[in-house]
Amino acid sequence: MNDPISHDKRMRSQFAPIWLALQADVTRIYGCFNLRLLFKAFLIVRTFRPICSLRLCQWANNWPGIIRPCVLWPLRILHLLNQQLAAVDIPWRTRIGAGFRLTHGWGAVISPGAMIGKNVTVFHGVTIGQKDNISFEGRETTYPTIEDEVWIGPHAVIAGGITIGCGSRIAPGTIVTGNVEPYSIVGGNPMRVIKTDAPPDVVNPAAFVEKKYSSQ
Repeated sequence: MNDPISHDKRMRSQFAPIWLALQADVTRIYGCFNLRLLFKAFLIVRTFRPICSLRLCQWANNWPGIIRPCVLWPLRILHLLNQQLAAVDIPWRTRIGAGFRLTHGWGAVISPGAMIGKNVTVFHGVTIGQKDNISFEGRETTYPTIEDEVWIGPHAVIAGGITIGCGSRIAPGTIVTGNVEPYSIVGGNPMRVIKTDAPPDVVNPAAFVEKKYSSQ
């Protein structure tokens, strides 16, 4: 027989990183966090709602037994609605670090296979998707990795097994064709390096993210 106290502790420990991530997400919008700002963001910030429901779906997915679908499915329906209202495609399984800021949002598409770090900023029309390498031997599918504090401008396209280094900036309309070194600015089609050793562009960075996550 399961111990209800142990079960409660497990649920709380699983919710802790989700709660910290939501705090960081709200901080990226308002520069600070409290419960009033969390509810305000969910009610009036169209691009925050799908990020909030994504994190709640990932939390509910860890629930045991028959409780899991009872909690997860209503949240998945909520997430689908939030995506439609925000005009974005960000599946609930997408791995997104704390402090994510989706600006404007319209037409943004992120593959569930992508990995996105902390304090990342994504503008409208951005595609972060898979790439299929097709040969006579078969098909190989790869996905991008976006490291911490990356800024991705409107209508940039990042597809396949590409790594965008920490603190880099992707100019609007860029077609990213290869890895981007940390703290670089790239732009154009095809991509070219505009500047190296550039400071990151993070509005309202959630500075407490690194401290709290590193202690776990």
